[in-house]
Amino acid sequence: MSVLDFFRSRQADSVTGGKAAGGVCAALDVGSSKIACFIARTDQTVSGPRPRVVGVGHQSSRGVRAGAVVDMDAAAEAIRAAVEQAERMASQAVSSVTVTLSSGQPSSTRIAAEIDLPQREVTERELRRLLDGALSEFDAEDRVVLHAIPLSWAVDDHRGIRDPRGMFGRTLGVEVHVITAAIGPLRNLLTCVERCHFDLRGVVATPYASGLSALADDEVQLGATLIDMGAGATTAAVFAEGALLHIDAVPVGGSHVTSDVARGLSTPLAAAERLKTLYGSALDSPEDDQQMIEVPSVSGENGAMYDSAPRSLLNSIIRPRLEETFELIRDRLDAAGVGKSSGRRLVLTGGGAQMPGAGELAARVFGKQVRIAGPTGVTGLGDAVSGPAFSAVAGIVRRETRGAAEAISGPPRMGGFTVAARRNRAEAGSAGSMWRWFAESF
Repeated sequence: MSVLDFFRSRQADSVTGGKAAGGVCAALDVGSSKIACFIARTDQTVSGPRPRVVGVGHQSSRGVRAGAVVDMDAAAEAIRAAVEQAERMASQAVSSVTVTLSSGQPSSTRIAAEIDLPQREVTERELRRLLDGALSEFDAEDRVVLHAIPLSWAVDDHRGIRDPRGMFGRTLGVEVHVITAAIGPLRNLLTCVERCHFDLRGVVATPYASGLSALADDEVQLGATLIDMGAGATTAAVFAEGALLHIDAVPVGGSHVTSDVARGLSTPLAAAERLKTLYGSALDSPEDDQQMIEVPSVSGENGAMYDSAPRSLLNSIIRPRLEETFELIRDRLDAAGVGKSSGRRLVLTGGGAQMPGAGELAARVFGKQVRIAGPTGVTGLGDAVSGPAFSAVAGIVRRETRGAAEAISGPPRMGGFTVAARRNRAEAGSAGSMWRWFAESF
């Protein structure tokens, strides 16, 4: 059992751990096209705790563009409506929610730290002291830390250790993956949640949440890249050796494809979205030139009129935008040096992944084995909410049930790690306080 699994097991027995063990949790995905809420309970099964969704609510998104809030009142109203719909279905009111975040230019940073071992033996106290010191030194101007995930430990010259407890040596080191986001978009999102009179349980980066739901355990261990194709942004996460190694995002998504179609075919946005959904494809077909589709014209004085266009024209508009998006993600991951760590597996999820031919096009661009994935590991999902578009919100439910494998969890601290570090040092006076800190942190 790894040290992170150990802390998860401690957290499962802790009331202060942030998990909803035996209770209720609410997950909220605030996207550019939809706002979705899942309310879940935890069932104890032979294989361990398993989340069961008892309430679902989703609304067309309002006041959100490219994953960021642009109209506070409209966004708050849509959030409130989605949560109330889920509450009615679950016959259960919720007071706190965990939300996803895809805006704010999420980025990854790795930090390393090392301490001496006065007693020569690694104990939980040394783990806490090392993480406390590493995170208190980290500072990113105008950015907020969302996650801090320990990747590996080192004792003296022995690196890549998963569980250093009980080992002997002179020094103890750790490498931590820190995920940050711009403070402005995050503060706007949190303000909307507060206007709905909900407490914030936590914030999870969208590709991280989607990966927890859409990836198989073997993919997380052996290496895989996950791409969440949203309406306003496309986000990516690289997993390997059982941990999240890197995340990135580009502000291009399905809504940009819709805009391209609307301009290219001179049709309203609503009609462009319908044409894209019903007839669009990322690949060419020999029959595309012969298949004609009706294209509503932009309304004029005489009302709506219809033109006709070959399906090949529609697909010739869709394909370049999707190809550009995949190439942007590929180049950014290669520049970050995580291309080789991601293995040969690529998993597409999110609403945009349902576009016919998207998987084949991604395989051409990345040169990887590609599959389309929806949420797994969660029971109680109906057919309408079991598709790739709901992977992120289902991933939050899984995270709340299993516990967060993070050195910092809970609501983001707008002032950085300083407050958290002072609080942790103040709590370090007793063994009970130390275990409470670990339960909150992992």
